[in-house]
Amino acid sequence: MARKKKTEEPKPIIENIQNVSAPEVLKNNFMPYAMSVIVSRAIPEIDGLKPSHRKILYTMYEMGLLTGNRTKSANVAARTMLLNPHGDASAYEAAVRLTQHNDTLLTPLIDGKGNFGKHYSRDMAYAASRYTEMKLMPVAAEFFRSIKKKTVDFVDNYDSTRKEPVLLPVTFPNILANPTEGIAVGMASSIPSFNLVELCEATILRIQHPKSDIAEVMPGPDFTTGGMLLLDPETMAEIYKTGKGAVTLRAKYTVDTKARIIEVNEIPYSTTAEAIIDGIISLIKAGKVSEISDVRNEIGLHGFRLAIDYKRGVDPDVLMKKLYRLSKLQDTYSCNMTVLINGHPRQLGVIQILDEWIKWRRVCVVRELYFDYQRKAKELHLLEGLAKVLLDIDKAIRIIRRTEKDEEVVPNLMKGFGIDEEQANFIAEIKLRNLNKDYILNKTKSIEELRDDLKTIDRQLRSEKEIDKIIVRTLREIQKKYGIPRKTEIVTEYESVTAPIVEEKPDYPVKVYVTRDGYVKKLALTSLRNDPEVKFKEGDAVVAVYDSFNSKELLVFTDTQTVYKAMLSDLKDSKPSDIADYMYNVCGIDPGETIIKACTSDAGENVLIAFENGKVGKFPLSVYETKLNRKKLVNAFGSAAKALRICIIKEDEDFAIQSSAGKLLVFDSSKVPLKTTKTTQGVQVIRLAKGQTAVSFGRVKEFRLRKKEDYRPANIPAAGKAHANVQLSLFD
Repeated sequence: MARKKKTEEPKPIIENIQNVSAPEVLKNNFMPYAMSVIVSRAIPEIDGLKPSHRKILYTMYEMGLLTGNRTKSANVAARTMLLNPHGDASAYEAAVRLTQHNDTLLTPLIDGKGNFGKHYSRDMAYAASRYTEMKLMPVAAEFFRSIKKKTVDFVDNYDSTRKEPVLLPVTFPNILANPTEGIAVGMASSIPSFNLVELCEATILRIQHPKSDIAEVMPGPDFTTGGMLLLDPETMAEIYKTGKGAVTLRAKYTVDTKARIIEVNEIPYSTTAEAIIDGIISLIKAGKVSEISDVRNEIGLHGFRLAIDYKRGVDPDVLMKKLYRLSKLQDTYSCNMTVLINGHPRQLGVIQILDEWIKWRRVCVVRELYFDYQRKAKELHLLEGLAKVLLDIDKAIRIIRRTEKDEEVVPNLMKGFGIDEEQANFIAEIKLRNLNKDYILNKTKSIEELRDDLKTIDRQLRSEKEIDKIIVRTLREIQKKYGIPRKTEIVTEYESVTAPIVEEKPDYPVKVYVTRDGYVKKLALTSLRNDPEVKFKEGDAVVAVYDSFNSKELLVFTDTQTVYKAMLSDLKDSKPSDIADYMYNVCGIDPGETIIKACTSDAGENVLIAFENGKVGKFPLSVYETKLNRKKLVNAFGSAAKALRICIIKEDEDFAIQSSAGKLLVFDSSKVPLKTTKTTQGVQVIRLAKGQTAVSFGRVKEFRLRKKEDYRPANIPAAGKAHANVQLSLFD
């Protein structure tokens, strides 16, 4: 038998260890990450696009989807990965937002076919990319009108295999035409959308009359979901000046008095249909609204529609005022206009954004004119050389025919007609059949026209007013071609609906004591400063103490697989010497049930529950959170076997479980798989012989082992090892 080679254990590397201060680490590591997120992901630039959206649009432009037929969305997502390697799923999700069917953008940029979900629906998911098709909308042509004229810079993509534009030379202020939201590191951006016609008019006004008030032509934002904008001139002026503020939006409705139905047809952009319905249902269950008999989501082929059935004798307008006050039928859109200007994030008002866009657009127009000037100047130069040949075509033919070597043709033409090399090359490349007087005359007819064009372009390049005329003319064309009526109605006179006075229960730190006999006591931390000794009923003992907050819940587990809930704010603020509350009375627990665990809703991350059949289940404590204020949850945990004990854990710990045969198994709670359902039956942790059951379960520190070497963590589902003199506490 061959000898096994001895392998030396690698020595720990201890060289080159440096002590670095935390501020230095943050500066060198975190700050570059933060700036990368700000610049490369979350904050839009002056063209109104985030990098992901810009890459999608440019990819579609290169695919010929501006004028061609639609293609599968999966194809677009896959091709976008050549510029944006973050996965086709994320690229498709970003593209969905740009489609007209999703109703996110006021001026949509992608023409989609298929199910792209809806911005105003939380639960209406978009179809997979293999089922939908897309191409660019006609307005997207304004993003690429002059891109081939070097109006913007191009850079290498992530692997330097192709070029992509830094910005798209959009001919209208897309930064304000479409809404943009993004969350970066330490900053965020939330820019509302404005009606394209009004926006172009405001931009023109800003160019021609900078001191005029743009609110006269653009009174406020416009949103795809319509509704009403309750105009507050002071708030709007602040948004136009600083970019910060919140606009109030209200739903629009009609009433069918015969059927007693309120039909909500337009809602605030900042909410969803499901959020509105859930809020109204909560109000009904809480007894705050009793005038409604039913509320339904009837969104379908005929458009947006929420139906609210009101009871006989109810005034629907009064009911809607109440719902405006209590539900999401009236909501606010918070503006935080952060934009990247030359790679630096800046918070700007609407007026400043327009000014920055105008400056950037002027640069684009100048670069476009300069490109046209160079192209026309080159064409004129070549035609001027051709015009000289017109004087003696026979001479040109004779020179070419008598030249012995090919490389001497161009120099001989240069000498013969007094032209430069570029002109000579152009003439030499003309086909023999075109060396006739008629062809050359037709070609040289445009010389004067080119000279006039060059003079015009030169005049435009020398005057900012001429540049502005081009911008204004383009904006007028866009207004006429792509403008649509305003969707969100501006309301200047409206009845304010102030929120009702609701008794808000204060939130503050508390200590919650749970006793063996089923009592609970809540103490504010301030009450413990004066009297730190907490008293309880004689003969009773504290089994658990939780640091929590007054806004949290008390959860009580019973032996009938039921969890009872009570708000800590509903418990009295006790003094250390006061009598505790009886949990059976507080939670309304049936007399025949036995409490096996009581804790606060923030006691830990996960629930670890052991059963008499040797199984242990683990699931998040958060599964007991409910949208409605439910007091009782049935089938709250597994029922295949009797629950032995319930433990709440904040992090993974070593636990032990003991069988009736005296075997003890020690295991790490991380070995128990985390389930998402609270009714999990658990996994077999300790093997039990026929007739045996698990009798004890708890943290290892709660056990007293005979000797230290008997402690041995086990891998589930290995059997444990028998120990003597085992003692176990009954409580956490």
